Amino acid sequence: MTAQGQLFGHPKGLYFLFFTEMWERFSYYGMQALLVLYMIRHLAFTQETTSQIFGLYTGLVYFTPFFGGLIADRFIGRKKSVITGGLIMALGHFLMAFESMFLPALLCLVIGCGFFKPNIAPQVGALYDPEDSRRDRAFGIFYMGINLGAFFSPLVCGTIGERYGFHYGFTIAGIGMVLGLIVYLSGTKHYPVELIKTTEATEPTGTGWSMADKQRLFILVTVIAAMILFWAAFNQMGNTIELFADEETERTVWGHVIPASWILSLNPMFIFLLTPVVTGLWAHLAKKGKEPSAVSKIVAGGIILGLAFMIMFPPAYFFNIDGKPVSLFWLVSFSLAYTLGELCFSPIGLSFVYKMSPVRCVSMMMGLWFMGQFIGNVLSGWLGEFYMKTSKEIFFAGLGILPITAAVFILLYNILYIKKRL
Repeated sequence: MTAQGQLFGHPKGLYFLFFTEMWERFSYYGMQALLVLYMIRHLAFTQETTSQIFGLYTGLVYFTPFFGGLIADRFIGRKKSVITGGLIMALGHFLMAFESMFLPALLCLVIGCGFFKPNIAPQVGALYDPEDSRRDRAFGIFYMGINLGAFFSPLVCGTIGERYGFHYGFTIAGIGMVLGLIVYLSGTKHYPVELIKTTEATEPTGTGWSMADKQRLFILVTVIAAMILFWAAFNQMGNTIELFADEETERTVWGHVIPASWILSLNPMFIFLLTPVVTGLWAHLAKKGKEPSAVSKIVAGGIILGLAFMIMFPPAYFFNIDGKPVSLFWLVSFSLAYTLGELCFSPIGLSFVYKMSPVRCVSMMMGLWFMGQFIGNVLSGWLGEFYMKTSKEIFFAGLGILPITAAVFILLYNILYIKKRL
């Protein structure tokens, strides 16, 4: 391990990366919380145009990291990529203050995310020795930083933007990104030392990928492809689940009707509550020598996510029978199971990608991980069209089948192929 210093059982660099990611996600989700309202209320776009721009923007955010990772691996390294991405994103947020710069601002955010996203997570993995069991738990802690920013940003940027003006909200998001850069630069001495990329120049002509590297890449590509079904179901939270909360759920709490959008805060809230429990469980099992492999955790996460959508079957069925709003209890229960599944496959997936990637293409493969999310987002949007075309209980049950199917495939793939080659 090349990083310096320990704090609470982990390298100090983890905490700098945690708060860097937290502020970056604060800026991203803060801006996103205002984006649709800004286009409709301020720019007077039609709902159809707004949806198209929103879908294209959120999709491209997961598309460009593949190329950002490729550039980092081959040319400028991870640290410079994170700084470059942060600066470009901060510029994009500040440009949102000018109506005429709306599309260039979105372009800056897409490009900035491409540099930033695939290059910060690998630095978390590089803080630990190859066989260090703390890595999975470190990614769980890092993942909590993502959701900490996601939880507070709509409350801060959204409130300021709607009450005092959209441009103020976007400016706060930009300030958040600048704070993230300051934190990142402050922790430079605690990050892993990047190898100078001179190996390719000194390798004999004709030296290519080793058989072990090819097998690892094949395993990664296959698992990421299977997990597209995870993301297709997972991304319904901000789509059809929110619609169900808005139209078919009794949201009166202590005499006050809560906004449907507040349902989305349940997920990051449960992540705060469950992350210590889940990481503690892995640590406890590790001491006994019984901690599951990363693949086993991913499989468990997919099954739990599928069962979470099965929880939505009864309320959807009862609503279709009598048309009465269903209890908020169902969405709370769904969010709890949904989050538990997420904690088993999403942060563990980041750790798995880092562990399996050949050294010379870690960031590029992290970009491929996000490419899987991009495809899953597109598929999720297409699946969402069936929400109004079929009975809702069948719709949710069908969503539940997707991640369970993918989990079973990965389980069999692990037994028949991965275990024999690792």
